[in-house]
Amino acid sequence: MSKTRIAVAGAGYIGQAHMGVAQASAGCTLSAVVDPSPAAQAVARQAGVPLYPSIEALLASEHRPDGLVLATPNALHVPQALQCLAEGVPVLVEKPIATTVAEGRRLVDAVENSGAAVLIGHHRAHSPIMAKARQVVASGQLGRLVSVMGSALFYKPAGYFADSPWRREPGGGPILLNMIHEVHNLRMLCGDIGAVQAFKSHATRGFAVEDTVAINLRFTNGALGSFMLSDTAACPRSWEQTSQENKAYPSYADEDCYVIAGTDGSLSVPTMRLKTYPRAEDRSWWKPFEVGTVGLVRDDPLQHQMDHFGAVVRGEISPLVSARDGLDNLRVTEAIGEAATTGRVVELA
Repeated sequence: MSKTRIAVAGAGYIGQAHMGVAQASAGCTLSAVVDPSPAAQAVARQAGVPLYPSIEALLASEHRPDGLVLATPNALHVPQALQCLAEGVPVLVEKPIATTVAEGRRLVDAVENSGAAVLIGHHRAHSPIMAKARQVVASGQLGRLVSVMGSALFYKPAGYFADSPWRREPGGGPILLNMIHEVHNLRMLCGDIGAVQAFKSHATRGFAVEDTVAINLRFTNGALGSFMLSDTAACPRSWEQTSQENKAYPSYADEDCYVIAGTDGSLSVPTMRLKTYPRAEDRSWWKPFEVGTVGLVRDDPLQHQMDHFGAVVRGEISPLVSARDGLDNLRVTEAIGEAATTGRVVELA
């Protein structure tokens, strides 16, 4: 059986990551690159595939793909996705789905009215670690969900901001750049989020944008959550530095970034340390827990996502992360930004 032909629009860092997993996929193959920048010529040449300056040119060519990955700037996600929908080409849209909820709603409406195949690139949804953690929560081993404590604490070097000065300005802070990943993880583990409140600070770097945020969450099932976010904290308690999935980051096997607690026990992620009471009738802080570690396999979620996208393109499966999922993640992220700015609790419909 011939492989599913996948083109990638955007030859930057994340676009090249998608190109790599497409080339390594058992069911997909990289067929073309779309990018108007001169630097993209070397990227396409090294990958051994043709380069096109626009999506229009690609779709009109002999290399028209079966599916297209949009790893382009955020502002282009919605118009380019709508363009592909009109041409009947399935798309993987990198997160965030859009720059604003209002814009994202346009794409969601188009997808749901047409039944088009659109996968949103929240790649951690394809993580075997997340799949196992969700399985533990759903199994009832933790009892009724009570709380989640989470963190994304890391230190971005000065060069990160010097190379792209826009990251120092509103729209470039960790709420919009990083928190959307965490929102999706928290929703997968604990359910939908009904309300948020937050404090933000830029006291460390003094940029116009926040560098540290303290967030409270109320889930619709009644559970509560707290989350610390900072890009100026010398701490390894972030997904990248604990999951061991992205080899570009050093990792620390003794650290966690989430602790999920229920009435019968707790699970630390991603170490997967599990502590539960053996009998519900003996639950007490004076009683010892049964202590263990949940077995799992660590693997590259980007590779799993590409294989999944190939199956979506072929019509074998529905998208694991739908356009509406992507919009819901953006809605929560926007609400956190609003809560941090206004000091008010922001309710989510």
